[in-house]
Amino acid sequence: MNFTEWFLFFLVIQVLHFLGTWKLYVKAGRKAWEAAIPIYNGIVLMQIINRPKWWILLLFIPVINLLMFPIIWIETVRTFGFYKKLDSLLAIVTLGFYIFYINYATDTKYNAGRSLKPRSEFGEWVSSITFAIIAATLVHTYFMQPFTIPTSSLEKSLLVGDYLFVSKFHYGARVPSTAVALPMVHDSIPFTKSASYLKKPQLPYTRLPGLQNIKNNDIVCFNWPADTLATMWGDTSGKFTYKPVDKKTNYVKRSVGIAGDSLELRNGYVYINGKKNELPDRAKIQFYYTYEAKTAIDANNYPRFLIKKERTGVYSILSEYWNNAKVQEAIKKNGNLSKMSSDSLYTEVAGGINPDFARRLKMESVANKININLTEDEAIRLRKLPQTVAVTKLNFDADNAIFPHIASNKWSQDNFGPIYIPKAGATVKIDAASLPYYKQIIKNYENNDLAVVGDAIFINGEKADSYTFKQDYYWLMGDNRHNSLDARYWGYVPFDHVLGKPVMIWWSWDANAASFGEKIKSIRWDRMFTTVHGEGTPVSYRYLVLVLIALYFGYSFYKGKKKKVK
Repeated sequence: MNFTEWFLFFLVIQVLHFLGTWKLYVKAGRKAWEAAIPIYNGIVLMQIINRPKWWILLLFIPVINLLMFPIIWIETVRTFGFYKKLDSLLAIVTLGFYIFYINYATDTKYNAGRSLKPRSEFGEWVSSITFAIIAATLVHTYFMQPFTIPTSSLEKSLLVGDYLFVSKFHYGARVPSTAVALPMVHDSIPFTKSASYLKKPQLPYTRLPGLQNIKNNDIVCFNWPADTLATMWGDTSGKFTYKPVDKKTNYVKRSVGIAGDSLELRNGYVYINGKKNELPDRAKIQFYYTYEAKTAIDANNYPRFLIKKERTGVYSILSEYWNNAKVQEAIKKNGNLSKMSSDSLYTEVAGGINPDFARRLKMESVANKININLTEDEAIRLRKLPQTVAVTKLNFDADNAIFPHIASNKWSQDNFGPIYIPKAGATVKIDAASLPYYKQIIKNYENNDLAVVGDAIFINGEKADSYTFKQDYYWLMGDNRHNSLDARYWGYVPFDHVLGKPVMIWWSWDANAASFGEKIKSIRWDRMFTTVHGEGTPVSYRYLVLVLIALYFGYSFYKGKKKKVK
């Protein structure tokens, strides 16, 4: 729905409100016409039901209003003498139309002096929980959202098992486009595979003013543009589905390129406008290296300084590789490897193949070779070990899966570009050669009708040889360069997909630990309540936070005790 359609919808709601309440306004000593004036009628209604006038603001905040409308309906029927639980239930299940019945079919009286306190402990509990949910939803949606790191694409900066607070106000809080959705859940209802939202109606894209713009190397949370999964978590169905932008899977990557930049990758390193990108000192680029030792590698001679890595990102070398004819023949015969194993899309990054697949081909491991995910400093240190023969960085051939999926480019995940990152208001030439770079933007991100007839390109029915971008775009990548699904595969990320900026790690443990007890043992105390961005060694503010929490509970206890004495 566009703004015009939403305005008409708003007017219909106002008409329904007037028809359903004007007699009640009169019974409350007000004028009938006061029920017909938009916004003003809400202020008057708050006076009638003896509730704060600022409540009317909550009715205009998407998601929050879904929680507030039932409260207003219940407060209205109670103000006019309908206190029974059945009355409250009818007000909710009829979406407020029960008020029509009270307005026209009853001779109810206005109860101006009714008590606003719940009539039972259960009612008080429900009231407290309801407003706690409203407050939490408001904070979650427009100020700060908790977020977890499930993958190692930003390893070193952010670890698997880190739990973040993501600021919505740094880049400007995005008003949810999905108008009807359960609060504080993403795309599915917990413990079910059911969608937590309705695909229609959709609000037009709107964002509140932000404190800053996205800068080069900012870590950014966003909705995955290429997402078509049914649910964010645990979806292995392989089925594709349409999802609204704000319900697409949440991702976190580093914005190595921003709108207006020219970006290129050389041997895995990013170059911006021809200059090598200088990352913050907390960021550590990682690549896969083949480590060859003089003897078979086992627990006794595995590089000791890497033990703390818990051997994540370590793969055995197989005696056959992807370019081997036997392997390729088996892949073609058996179909897509990703359908044959539970390994990630990047199994090939290991320099070998999935072990189960290898066993099917009767392939053996090479005992003195493994692939390890390393930083440059770790690779240098590994080369100095006496048992080391060689430490060789893996290089990858051209891959048609790399954006924009043009085979003649011969681009790989380590070497591609240069490309231009679109900026709002900038105009580019559009022809058969350049269209693949901007087709997704023109058609899907900026909602134009795009058609190609021979060599001619038509946008919204008109022949076009140029295009002017409507919003900024970003190039988001992981620091774990050989183990990150990022912009190299799906391309640009539009600003309307940006969620916010991670600002603090509030909890951290090994999410892959075998049991809950092991997870407790793995708690990373030094990472708790540390800032995400910045230079130097992260500083934990956990003691300060714990003191503030203790002071809060102490004050609440003292206040409650003092109240009982009175």
